[in-house]
Amino acid sequence: MGISIYDASVPVFVRMLGRLAVLVDKAAAHAREKGDGEGALFASRLQEDMYPLADQVRIAVDAAVVGAAHLAGVEAPRFADDEASFADLSTRIAKGVAFLESLEAARFEGAEARSVSWTARGQAITVGSVPYLLNHAMPKFYFHLSMAYAILRRDGVALKKGDFMGKA
Repeated sequence: MGISIYDASVPVFVRMLGRLAVLVDKAAAHAREKGDGEGALFASRLQEDMYPLADQVRIAVDAAVVGAAHLAGVEAPRFADDEASFADLSTRIAKGVAFLESLEAARFEGAEARSVSWTARGQAITVGSVPYLLNHAMPKFYFHLSMAYAILRRDGVALKKGDFMGKA
């Protein structure tokens, strides 16, 4: 028996959103320690044409939530994109985790045989659920999670690989 779409997605998203919450908590502590406030770190970006930290966190959460919702065949919740503090980002992560944890494995039964459709940059895209998970949802999620880590690390937040990976 192979791995189910549920097992390959929801528990992974939940676990890694937990790691993102750790990164956000450490960023908040760093901002408090430095006395700079959250603003500069919150808006920091690796390059001018890349999203700032706050958006990297938002997109990572959304990638997990929307990805799992597509695979389960349910509507994804929409978040307001109005977070103005690390506490707000932590709340968004918690809402994402709560949604993911509300998805029952039974919703994913037969997902391997289904297609997933979405629109990106005005173009309709339809692919099988396995290619969707492996070639779109997971890479997008990990990209933005990694960018958040890289921004924080570059800006002096005391992070290590274990903060990103956690324990197996």
